[in-house]
Amino acid sequence: MIREFPLPDLGEGLTESEIVAWRVAVGDHVELNQIIADVETAKAVVELPSPYTGVITALHAAEGETVNVGEPLFSCDTGDAAGTGAPAPTDAATEAAVETPAAAAVDATPAPERDAAPGPNLVGYGARDEGGPKRRARRAALLADLVPGTAADVDADAAPPASAGAGAGTVQAGAPLTTGAPERPRSTPPVRKLARDLGIDLADVTGTGERGLITRADVEAAASGTVVHAEAGERADARTATAQAGADRPVETRLPIKGVRKHTAAAMVRSAFTAPHVTEFLTIDVTATMELLRGIRDDRAFAGHKVTPLTVVAKAVCIAARRTPEVNSRWDEEAQEIVQYGGVNLGIAAATGRGLVVPNVKGAERMTLIELADAIAALADTARAGRTPPADLTGGTISITNIGVFGIDAGTPILNPGEAAILAMGAVRRQPWEHRGEIALREVMTLSLSFDHRLVDGEQGSRFLADIGRILREPGLALTMA
Repeated sequence: MIREFPLPDLGEGLTESEIVAWRVAVGDHVELNQIIADVETAKAVVELPSPYTGVITALHAAEGETVNVGEPLFSCDTGDAAGTGAPAPTDAATEAAVETPAAAAVDATPAPERDAAPGPNLVGYGARDEGGPKRRARRAALLADLVPGTAADVDADAAPPASAGAGAGTVQAGAPLTTGAPERPRSTPPVRKLARDLGIDLADVTGTGERGLITRADVEAAASGTVVHAEAGERADARTATAQAGADRPVETRLPIKGVRKHTAAAMVRSAFTAPHVTEFLTIDVTATMELLRGIRDDRAFAGHKVTPLTVVAKAVCIAARRTPEVNSRWDEEAQEIVQYGGVNLGIAAATGRGLVVPNVKGAERMTLIELADAIAALADTARAGRTPPADLTGGTISITNIGVFGIDAGTPILNPGEAAILAMGAVRRQPWEHRGEIALREVMTLSLSFDHRLVDGEQGSRFLADIGRILREPGLALTMA
């Protein structure tokens, strides 16, 4: 029996994911829970397991394509009409999951066959139940959305190969579907979403697909201002829009806003226009801290542990937050309450090839300097590999961003949404500085603290920043402040 697998809600409340890489191809045999694809959510790359055992008959999205939750990812032949290719899991969390209607809309398998042996459940998806007139009416309406006018209205680019057979979840031609809805440009849901994202009115686009279907290439061409000729089979590149002849402007390169970049942009705008930011700066002599780090690196007892200035700053933030708990809190608008945290989940901003992510070290205030060093190194390695689990990207209480690694001295960091403070640490520079009444070459750093003025007053923010500065100026003082 052919089963379609729709993209599930991956547990982050997300509505779409991008296919980073397929681990399988059409014709491959897969086992239950075998990794079939890497998908990028708004925060990280997630490995997606197969809920079926069987043979892949179709892949419904290409690498680099964005798929909405509920849209089909692939089709799998489970090997028999009863659908015994994979047992349903018994995990209570997945048994309680709800079904996504879009998954039922594209499954043309007769209801009795599906009811005989329900497929396995993933997050957001349960065993299908086609019973009841309401479900059938909803399924018909969704099919009408996919197939305005006839049941054969399917994007040629998205259709599975002929080897998938009639049961591969495709709608069969020759089955007219009558609806009362007005005629609209013929396209598929992914193409309509792309048009919305690019600000294209499909009524102004001429379809070059089969029977005038508007394809992805048509929308991309409309966005770039070029024309696609169906006869010649020419396709436009959505990322490059060439300036019109005679126009006095350079060629433009357009990059889609998606994945981590899309999430980061939305979060930063929300934070900037919700929390009243205040930023304070403090430049300090960190020579003693740098000498401490050199001593640790030379000590065999700490071999294999990467203790850096960021590690010491992280420890200082944890100590200072205990003395000024207002910076380790959040504003609950709905309850009209200020929530102060009893511990520190320390966010560490990490620049990756896919954009900025801020995983956090849980319970950082309980860790020693060496434990913090190991935890931060592990977070950074996982983030750069794009494998940060969703749990590490949520629940942060206060954050640090190390702009010094880029040679920057200071800045005005934007708060991570839901947090009251973020500290930017600048580059360590050797420069003339007053020391014990004389001018000497010292190692100097500038700290930049942004905080939410609804939660943190200027006095509290200044005290917190001064405490961090005292620890970095003389690390031994931490023993008197802990």
